[in-house]
Amino acid sequence: MFSRYVLVIVSLLDLLSDFSVSCCDYNCANRTVFSPSRLVVKHGDPTSATCSLCPSCPDGIFDLEKSVGSNVKNGSTITWTVAKMTEWKTTPKCFYTTTDNIQCCTPLNITLYKTPDLVSVSFLNHSGPLFESRNYTLQCEVQNVAPIRSVHVTFFRGQTELGQKLSLSKPQEKPVTEVFSLGISTTKEDDGAQYWCQVKLELGPDGPQPPPMVASKNVTATVHYKPQQLAPPPPDLITLTEGDPLELNCTAEGNPSPSSVLSIQSVASEHEGQYTCSVSNDVGTDTVTFRVDVKPFILPYIIVAVVLLIACVMGGVFYIYKQGRMGNYNLKDVFRFHQQREAVPTVEL
Repeated sequence: MFSRYVLVIVSLLDLLSDFSVSCCDYNCANRTVFSPSRLVVKHGDPTSATCSLCPSCPDGIFDLEKSVGSNVKNGSTITWTVAKMTEWKTTPKCFYTTTDNIQCCTPLNITLYKTPDLVSVSFLNHSGPLFESRNYTLQCEVQNVAPIRSVHVTFFRGQTELGQKLSLSKPQEKPVTEVFSLGISTTKEDDGAQYWCQVKLELGPDGPQPPPMVASKNVTATVHYKPQQLAPPPPDLITLTEGDPLELNCTAEGNPSPSSVLSIQSVASEHEGQYTCSVSNDVGTDTVTFRVDVKPFILPYIIVAVVLLIACVMGGVFYIYKQGRMGNYNLKDVFRFHQQREAVPTVEL
């Protein structure tokens, strides 16, 4: 029976409390003052505030309504203290009663915040390697954070900021989990890039400075892209001589990595023609064409011709020498002899 009476009394007190709150006038000319006027408290931390009765406020009932904590009244001031703030929605009200029995109230604005339990980044509906020139959605999951209206999420690639996102959900006081998304388009330069996101609680000038921040772990992106030639473009025509080495380089950059080099130690006439090098991976193909002209090696022919010429000259010299030893004269020599004889003058006796 006693427990029933206690329950009834508690219920009546709650009703009276609700009645007094519902009868509050927040537009009185003279009002009590909270110091500080706004509290920003981390969940589980202690907090306190002082309410002062204004000098022009008339004498009467002066008190503070609250759902948690304790009050200490000292003349025209009331100090409210909470050892551990865990109630998500509470608004203490400091009030006095006018001579007209009007209750003038001043609420204390309290923001209770909680940093996320976990921040993680991932690609929406995708696992494994990414592909060049495709669109993906980067998402940042923020678990158990409050208040959600104060959450600012920034996406990063390395140290480059990609964009910021704010909550689109209905404002709530209690901790919630929300996923923030950002669309990106990949390039081959993104291969090996570190993606991550950072959560910042923007709690205003009354909140902690700098604002509380929590970052996710990095996600390393693997981007597959088709081969691209690393070697300079080949000339329109590659001219070689028989016996020269031939190397056709069509090394390409790509992911997965491709490469191809054709080497011939000594080219011959049958190596003349057009060569096509195709480098492929699972993303695409890159093709380069080489035209090779092989000219004959004529040095041996030149050597043979020189040897034959020298042999002919030596043979001619030897022949003339031999004819001179045998007393035989060439017709040209005889002709030159007669010419010399005719040039000698005669002397008359």
